[in-house]
Amino acid sequence: MSMFCFQCQEAAGNTGCKIKGVCGKADTTSNLQDLLIFALKGISVIEKLAGENDITREGTGRFITDALFTTITNANFSDESLVSLIEQAFAIRDELKSLIMAKLGDDAVDNLTEAATWTGNRDEYAGKALTIGVLSTSHEDVRSLRELLIYGLKGIAAYSHHAAALGHEDETIYSFLSEALAATTAEHTADELVGLNLRAGEVAVTTMALLDTANTSTYGNPEITEVNIGVGDKPGILISGHDLKDLEDLLEQTRGTGIDVYTHSEMLPAHYYPTFKKYDHLVGNYGGAWYDQKKEFASFNGPILMTTNCMVPITAAYADRIFTTGMVAYPDVPHIADAVKGQRKDFSAIIKRAKGCQAPSELESGKIVGGFAHNQVLALADKVVDAVKTGAIKRFVVMAGCDGRQKTRSYFTEVAEKLPEGTVILTAGCAKYRYNKLELGDIGGIPRVLDAGQCNDSYSLAVIALKLKEVFALDDINDLPLSFDIAWYEQKAVAVLLALLHLGVKGIRLGPTLPAFLSPNVAKVLVENFDIKGITDAESDIAAMMEGK
Repeated sequence: MSMFCFQCQEAAGNTGCKIKGVCGKADTTSNLQDLLIFALKGISVIEKLAGENDITREGTGRFITDALFTTITNANFSDESLVSLIEQAFAIRDELKSLIMAKLGDDAVDNLTEAATWTGNRDEYAGKALTIGVLSTSHEDVRSLRELLIYGLKGIAAYSHHAAALGHEDETIYSFLSEALAATTAEHTADELVGLNLRAGEVAVTTMALLDTANTSTYGNPEITEVNIGVGDKPGILISGHDLKDLEDLLEQTRGTGIDVYTHSEMLPAHYYPTFKKYDHLVGNYGGAWYDQKKEFASFNGPILMTTNCMVPITAAYADRIFTTGMVAYPDVPHIADAVKGQRKDFSAIIKRAKGCQAPSELESGKIVGGFAHNQVLALADKVVDAVKTGAIKRFVVMAGCDGRQKTRSYFTEVAEKLPEGTVILTAGCAKYRYNKLELGDIGGIPRVLDAGQCNDSYSLAVIALKLKEVFALDDINDLPLSFDIAWYEQKAVAVLLALLHLGVKGIRLGPTLPAFLSPNVAKVLVENFDIKGITDAESDIAAMMEGK
């Protein structure tokens, strides 16, 4: 065993990756990510002590957020990038220690945890990483609850990062990230750790609400929109990931250049925002979910910009025309630096590369419809409520979350195809690519697939559910004609799951497998307290959902 990682749904054997990640990351990369988390825990322990003594350091919360984000699945494959972040983390930790000692004396930082004191150099990183990773917590249930918390924090950090890119930050979110990381270095009972995970769910709701405000105040409320899935005849740039600010910067810099811009995967919902509709050269969406990118990037012909996670190991077919930015990194791939404050990122290199490329090869043609975030759905509330009252809509099924490579994910397509006609699918995230191009019709003009947007827009689905609870004067959200059949893959989905548990949602189906990081006892707690279920087969699950089970 040269590594151990079980943070995503594709963990080898649904147990853990031990030699190389199924995601493609090398064992050295995995271990460096573990060491970075260890360093962040050290910062958090020191920051707790500093806070108790009214000592602050500007920028610490933002650094922890970004560093957590870069360890999310399919984001950072670069050992050099991770080493740089580890060294920054140790420097921040030691700066905080110096501030404390200057105020309180050298002995003020005695008797701290190992994460707050280890001072190894770069040559010692590899050896240290193997001793402080996931398996360093020997008690299986404590390990499970700690890792559930850390993965929830990674999801929260991703959403907080995107909000901050648009100028929206919340110190209470940063404080919780630090508090929770520090807590994973101390002894806690299982009940205390369960409580911390539910608090993470509460903070996840706060963070998704913050990002929703950031997006809508910057780009307007999403609207019902038909999105072209064909191609034009001009050279194009394909932008993938989740970062709307990167898309805005790219669109501004490609105006009048003769280059078209296409969205990919989770960037599809950008088309729903009014601001982006003013860009005529934002042509459409190309391809589907992240796991098909090797084929789709090869046929696109132009350069690709990866703005966030959901990157897979690249192939020779497009290796000379892919770029990364933000917290994404890959060996030998050009990285576009962050913008100077008040300016835009410089995308001149990717624009120059696009000018020498052929137009994209067509994968498909036609249009798909989306834009059903909470503001748009609530505008249709009377129509939706009447459809429920008349029985035209018998049930809503939330099928949000992630897509992935495993063949068993065809289950979600099968569910969508076989749901009775009186059902409406509420979706967000790339899970929608399993069914958003199916001809499922509508119910009295209400499409049977309502796409709210990116995975963070699962918040919209929660807002819609809470509003329906209010309209129907129900005491419990679980009394709604609403079922949850969630596909998960990585840590943002974990944050969404914790958010739903915080909101009191019960009976969630989660698939295609339950997380490998849930020990049998922790899984039992979730089943007994929240009625979490694994998926079975489409027919059986549909029958149960239609009965409210």
